[in-house]
Amino acid sequence: MAFLSKLRLNSLQRRHFSSILNPGSNSPLTSKEKSRAALTLLKSEKNPERILDICRAASLNPDSHLDRIAFSVAISKLTESNYFEGIRLFLEELKTRPDLQTERFLSHAIVLYGQAGLLDHAVRTFEHMHELGIDRTVKSLNALLFSCILAKKYGEVKRIFLEFPKKYGIESNLDTYNTVIKAFCESGSSSAVYSILAEMDRKRCKPNATSFGTLIAGFYKEEKFDDVGKVLEIMKKHDMYPGISIYNVRIQSLCKLKRSVEAKALLEGMLSRGMKPNSVTYCHLIHGFCKEGNLDEAMKLFKKMIYSGCKPDSDCYFTLVYFLCEGGEFETALQIYKESMSKGWVPNFSTMKSLVNGLASISKVDEARELVGQMKEKFSKHTSMWDQIEEGLPK
Repeated sequence: MAFLSKLRLNSLQRRHFSSILNPGSNSPLTSKEKSRAALTLLKSEKNPERILDICRAASLNPDSHLDRIAFSVAISKLTESNYFEGIRLFLEELKTRPDLQTERFLSHAIVLYGQAGLLDHAVRTFEHMHELGIDRTVKSLNALLFSCILAKKYGEVKRIFLEFPKKYGIESNLDTYNTVIKAFCESGSSSAVYSILAEMDRKRCKPNATSFGTLIAGFYKEEKFDDVGKVLEIMKKHDMYPGISIYNVRIQSLCKLKRSVEAKALLEGMLSRGMKPNSVTYCHLIHGFCKEGNLDEAMKLFKKMIYSGCKPDSDCYFTLVYFLCEGGEFETALQIYKESMSKGWVPNFSTMKSLVNGLASISKVDEARELVGQMKEKFSKHTSMWDQIEEGLPK
């Protein structure tokens, strides 16, 4: 009887979870449909228990890219709610699923623990893998190092990197070294990477563009410009020459330091060498000049970008609309918004409110009302907020 009762309970739970993803329908969802439904629900859900029920309903599996995103969204929301015990219990529950007793899942669980700041559980998961009959490899070691970065425990990266490969007989690979380089650079210790490069040389593990790009960004962040030059020289010794990814790192780093004019000089240097910038190059520069209040230069680069055949992404459009409104350039902002809207991209509520009120302030009330109408049509859940804004417009 107890067994039958348990079966009935499991059946009821399955029906309950299924109804979460597909309310009002008895038709079963495919695995991909479950993942999409779960991701949509997770983005707006705030109740921690409901978030966990959505994850259970979708039977998320890190083998799927969509499910990895859903896991990450769920853990982020649970962390924001300080629901750490719920995160721990949920991940421990997942470890009992037969289809998830793999190194791939446990490596992902280790990363999720780091994302939640529960690094002790991440380390414990790594250390106890053998109890599930799963061998630790460089994949799970790299997941643990990355978990430390997510938890911002940079000292633990160093400890684990020095102790665990020897302790567990794991050979570090390029991803291991690149993760450690990232940790040193994020923690303001970029100079320590020289010793990592020396070890890589001894172990005959050749650095790649990611290794050098991360290090260059670290030195720029610390404003150690001479070291940037040293890294470029080290690259030559490895028969590596700066490609588009390295130039983009340098341009973005200079823009973050509000040295966009120097970043633009790098762009000109690229062009003179016959290198073709991509949309990322231009977007970094546009954002940099916008932040420095040089909207004319940002717009020139935007036009140059399109003329050269590069396609701006949604963030590029949103950046321009936001900063043009900040600078009082509402007509130009409206023009950029229309281009963005034609591609299905709409800036966030506060930016659109700023544009509507800005247009009204320069006597473009009809245009402002038209925008309000578009926002009501596209985002019906915000109708009441847009009604209030519309009531405040000049008659």
